[in-house]
Amino acid sequence: MSGINVTRRGALAIGLGLAGQFTLGGAARAEQFINVLTGGTAGIYYPLGVAISKVLTDKLAGSRPSVQATKGSVENLNLLQAGRGEIGFTLGDSLALAWAGDEEAGFKAPLKKLRGIAAIYPNYVQIVASKESGIKTLADLKGKRLAVGAPKSGTELNARAILKGAGLGYKDLGKVEYLPFAESVELMKNRQLDATLQSAGLGVASIRDLATSVEIVIVEVPADLVGKIGAPYVSAPIPANTYTGQTAEVNTAAVVNYLVTRDDLDAEVVYQMTKAIFENIPDLVAAHSAAKAIKLEKAREGMPVPLHPGAERYLKERGV
Repeated sequence: MSGINVTRRGALAIGLGLAGQFTLGGAARAEQFINVLTGGTAGIYYPLGVAISKVLTDKLAGSRPSVQATKGSVENLNLLQAGRGEIGFTLGDSLALAWAGDEEAGFKAPLKKLRGIAAIYPNYVQIVASKESGIKTLADLKGKRLAVGAPKSGTELNARAILKGAGLGYKDLGKVEYLPFAESVELMKNRQLDATLQSAGLGVASIRDLATSVEIVIVEVPADLVGKIGAPYVSAPIPANTYTGQTAEVNTAAVVNYLVTRDDLDAEVVYQMTKAIFENIPDLVAAHSAAKAIKLEKAREGMPVPLHPGAERYLKERGV
């Protein structure tokens, strides 16, 4: 009897030892926590991050994805460097500044642990004013109340670049509010702000919400001004009727978003994450239409940091 008990105890021990393990590429591994770093809940990073989390839950058996709302690019990159996330969203200019260690942008030292997964969709710098503010051009922002995104966020870095290109600085504005998208929209509804600058994919929920509440004007960022600012900004149109009351196409600046990770994350895990994302893009599109712009053939486009070996392996397998 004692032998049987020992055997049972041994079987139980083996069973408990295997609990919390899963298989990636045929190898047994400890349970893999995957924290997805996104942005504010009214932006696009967050719903796409939720969609990625669901894809990973379905496709990576035994993984434990979670989604963290953050202030966006700069916070995400600092969290990855500190080992407090496995995959994060970021704007391309923020990523380049992080790699260089630009202190003014919010990076105290070069973030050399960062590794790229893929380019995804472009962010459009969308400057939206209330019609009653009288703002029609960038020059009209002088003396007005503008929200520029959370402090040291990717959006706020975009705001600095666009205003500088237009010959303006924060000192030229009547008031600067450092607010996430949803909060700035609420202030505009209450006539406490004249305009909001939001760097996001087209059709972002916060601006859709604003446009159904007050009459809006989308402020043009002219192509020649975008050219003057230079890379990584490119000139791009916001198509007519993207938002309620916006009847004409409006030119603005765009900058590519990236998914990034850190250098010490297992190559097989990153390979499987990359594979799951690119092979389930319809699930991301269902979460937000901005994901329609995610193309495998553009995955390496303009990547400011080295690719993670796991992501590179998948892209090479797919001929990218």
